[in-house]
Amino acid sequence: MNELNTNKIETKILKPFSGIAAIFLIILAQILSAALSIAGMFFSGWLLLVGATCFCLLFLLYPGIRVLNPNEALVLTLFGKYYGTITDSGCFFVHPFSKAFNHVCDQEGFSIPSTASTHENTNKVPSPSASKKVSTKIMTLNNQKQKVNDILGNPVIIGAVVIWNVSDPTRAVFHVDNYVQFLSTQCDSTIRNTARLYPYDTVETDSDEKTLRGSSLEIAENMRAELQAKVKDAGLTIHEVRITHLSYSEEIAAAMLQRQQATAIIAARQKIVEGAVSMVKMAIDQLNEEEIVLLDEERKAAMVSNLLVVLCGNKDAQPIVNSGSIY
Repeated sequence: MNELNTNKIETKILKPFSGIAAIFLIILAQILSAALSIAGMFFSGWLLLVGATCFCLLFLLYPGIRVLNPNEALVLTLFGKYYGTITDSGCFFVHPFSKAFNHVCDQEGFSIPSTASTHENTNKVPSPSASKKVSTKIMTLNNQKQKVNDILGNPVIIGAVVIWNVSDPTRAVFHVDNYVQFLSTQCDSTIRNTARLYPYDTVETDSDEKTLRGSSLEIAENMRAELQAKVKDAGLTIHEVRITHLSYSEEIAAAMLQRQQATAIIAARQKIVEGAVSMVKMAIDQLNEEEIVLLDEERKAAMVSNLLVVLCGNKDAQPIVNSGSIY
């Protein structure tokens, strides 16, 4: 994948102050400010002003309390600049004016696809919250079925599922506009590029050529490697790609079914002929060894013809009893 002309931002992992301790200190400071204000009511107006001002300003520190669940990350910016990333779970205190950044949550009606999605790339539901946390859980992207042409030009309908997660939240939110849509687009491109390199199936049964139907695991691994190379700069890790649907397109499905049926019939006939020839040879050899009847070459040819007709025919034989001489 070609390097894009974008500003590469290095991840800075924050180790912020404990949020529980910060809450305790803020509440303690507010209690002291309230006590100072009460004292100022009896002794000095300046003490009342200072205490009331401190008590109100301490409320500005509460937005700095951030809570993260396991497998979540928070990418923070401060006045338009990258501030840092929190990857640990727990309660933390950061700069109260820092803002969480996640462009996926900024788009109304869009959410990260879940394992329950089976028909579409994404579930269009209202955004659940404005927390803008980046989920680092392993997720499933069920790609839409799409029509592509294999290496022989046959139209094929193919679909795949991608197991992935966000491994670098900083890159995911800053290097691409929307990492979920970016992954979906790259997945479509990878499927098309891979399907054009292989045939759907081969006519020869003993061929070692890789096909979409016969070598699905190897082809899926190639798709995973190609997709991983494309989304590496977006901070995504592709764990697995599986082909979930593979079929001929409707316009050629009937013709391909006839070809498969013809191939199966030819293979079955070959087995029947091989068995019939073996049985005829065994019958002639046994007759000659036991000297049950002596046949000349003409009668042997007639016997072979009759046996092959009986053994290779697809209908029951109707025997004819010969009451006269065979000569």
